[in-house]
Amino acid sequence: MSRPEGESIELASHPPTPSATSATAIHEHDDLPEGGYGWVIVACCSAITFFYVGLPYSWGVIQVRLTESGLAKPSSLAFVGSVATCFVAVGALANARILRAIGTRNAAVVASLLYGGGQIMSSWSMTSFAGLLITNGIIAGIGVGIFFLCCGSLPAQYFKRRRGLANGLVIGGGGLGGGVMSVTMNYLLDRVGVAWTFRIIGLTTLAVTLPASLMLKERTRRGTAHIEWSYFRDPKFILLFLGGGIATFPVLVPAFFIPQYATSLGISTSTAAFILAGFNLSSFFGRVGFGALCDYIGPVSSLILALLTSAVSMLAIWPVSKSIGPFILFSIISGAGNGGFFSTVPSAVGHIYGGHRVPIALAMIVTAWSAGYFLGAPIAGWILEKYGGCAAGTQAFRPAMYYAGTMSLGSAGLIFGVRQILTPSILSYA
Repeated sequence: MSRPEGESIELASHPPTPSATSATAIHEHDDLPEGGYGWVIVACCSAITFFYVGLPYSWGVIQVRLTESGLAKPSSLAFVGSVATCFVAVGALANARILRAIGTRNAAVVASLLYGGGQIMSSWSMTSFAGLLITNGIIAGIGVGIFFLCCGSLPAQYFKRRRGLANGLVIGGGGLGGGVMSVTMNYLLDRVGVAWTFRIIGLTTLAVTLPASLMLKERTRRGTAHIEWSYFRDPKFILLFLGGGIATFPVLVPAFFIPQYATSLGISTSTAAFILAGFNLSSFFGRVGFGALCDYIGPVSSLILALLTSAVSMLAIWPVSKSIGPFILFSIISGAGNGGFFSTVPSAVGHIYGGHRVPIALAMIVTAWSAGYFLGAPIAGWILEKYGGCAAGTQAFRPAMYYAGTMSLGSAGLIFGVRQILTPSILSYA
């Protein structure tokens, strides 16, 4: 099922776009470096992803401490974490224009200042939910959105045959970051408190992401940032648009609620942090593994498998996790599927629409993620509160688990529709 080395990607099956004819665009039939400075790009983007993905996926650790301090309910604090991630989708088209106007390197520098600065400013919002929402949710969130498009689209300018692996390594940095940050944040919270934890994390973010941003380099001018309405006449785009949107509703649920579920099992906060770290480290292997799998069975097929892995973990394993053993198993399997979703989407977009159209096509598709990022985890929190909250024990979490797992399963069904349009053969590369 692996794609022959010289095989080109068929682009004629979807509506043509103005950017496709741009004289400055890199066409899929042109030779891409498949390495060289491309690996520097991968390393820098991975370092950036370590922070802008790793920190939101460690939010559950600090959410427990803020809940214990009486700042707000779990559903409200989950909303803060969701708002930051929501800017990946809400600002997608605007961010594409920013990248077009000032270039990827400059845009990444701006994102670094916003994201690191937002973490530092959060340290002065420990008694104000509104302040935390503005600093950690909105200011840092704008940085997250810009970072996503910078790191999600740039590898396509350097890789074609190895695009899946390159994207997997880039997105995999977030899984590694989540694992490291979960343990690090718990350590800092125990020793210096919440405020100084935010300050230290913010300064570290700036120290790493600023130099990495300065090393980013585009091979070509990006296409004009605008909505290509003609894509909505393509059934593949519609299914990918809707499937990705539904998939983001459950995507933050495990990361935000694993620490609280662990507490309901009677597990200590330090052990809970290590379990969340296991989820995030598994996400790293899922991001790299599913990313590499794209190059063998196809990115759309890999995306379907990632979504099914997430669905099975939340529908079949999490509900029966009444002790630490099954709960750790759930965290590992769920983390792998969760990470696989993020590493396969950019490759799937590139496979269907071509590397030079990834920025606009990806920006349009992730716009559909807005509702899921914004409401997915808070809905789980509201469901949890409806059934008694953390104090009601592990049974109170079950409806939220079923909600999340069902959304992943539904998304997999829509993406399977994309694959069926590309090729009806189960064994074909797609």
